[in-house]
Amino acid sequence: MPDMLGSSFLLFAGTSHPELSAEVAKNLDLKLGKVNIQRFPDEEIDLQVLESVRGRDAFVLQTIALDPNNYLMELLILIDALKRASVNSVNVVIPYFGYCRQDRKAKPRCPITAKLVANLLEKAGATRVLTIDLHAAQVEGFFDIPVDNIHARSVLADVVQSNVDKDLIVVAPDAGSVKLARDYANILQTDFAVVDKIRINSDEVEVVTIIGDVKGKNVLLADDICSTASTIVSAAKACREKGAKRILAAVTHGLFVGDAVEKIEKSPIDLFFVSNTIPKTEKVKNATKIRYVSIASFLSKAIRFVFSKESVSSLTN
Repeated sequence: MPDMLGSSFLLFAGTSHPELSAEVAKNLDLKLGKVNIQRFPDEEIDLQVLESVRGRDAFVLQTIALDPNNYLMELLILIDALKRASVNSVNVVIPYFGYCRQDRKAKPRCPITAKLVANLLEKAGATRVLTIDLHAAQVEGFFDIPVDNIHARSVLADVVQSNVDKDLIVVAPDAGSVKLARDYANILQTDFAVVDKIRINSDEVEVVTIIGDVKGKNVLLADDICSTASTIVSAAKACREKGAKRILAAVTHGLFVGDAVEKIEKSPIDLFFVSNTIPKTEKVKNATKIRYVSIASFLSKAIRFVFSKESVSSLTN
């Protein structure tokens, strides 16, 4: 199958995540498309596609994290270059969809930036978007092109299962992650609980109570994004106070901003599993609790399914 696909579509990548791009290409038995991405002296992006793409279907992989403004602009320019080179289709693969948390007007006179990003991708020439665990599922509706939002929970659940074999309960760190926790609980065939919290400010969270019994159990905290780590660490502390044994975490996107890594290292969390939708930063490399789980094989399979017009939802349902 890879040989047939290799002769039928091209895979390009921006500069946001070279390791994941290379791993996906290897899984697909492809070489990454030739593209030269540099900077002009004034720091504008200088980009050129170095091979013919006329009439071909292209997949473009770029994660929008760590330097989201730069990587988003780079992605838009690459899409535009491919469209102007007469490509047949541009399937944009965005492991982490930056700006996804800005999906509504939280305050007066604020933008809905996730909608703006959707407009920009469409205007640039994207014909389809493939992404992983959108923070706000309604962002799919911001597009007028097909969007495949696949879920990494099955990949992470497999790793969790190999580390904890009994007395497991899945805990949602807050109300927003209840559905995700329920999905993990269904996969792992166990119960789930919910942490009820009050957010004091953007960095500080106060736990009110835990709805469910974690005493004497191994806890899995499940969430889609870890940014400052305040939510997941406060949930871990609450679980430990309520008598939990081992505490694990499974998160799709690890932003780890500010002192997030330090918080995790000092927290009751024993192991923190995170997929590699976002590159590992220097701050994480010396962490003893954080374990990266590759989603390259999973993402490669989704790309194959998109190209061969198979059901992508079957990957995660």
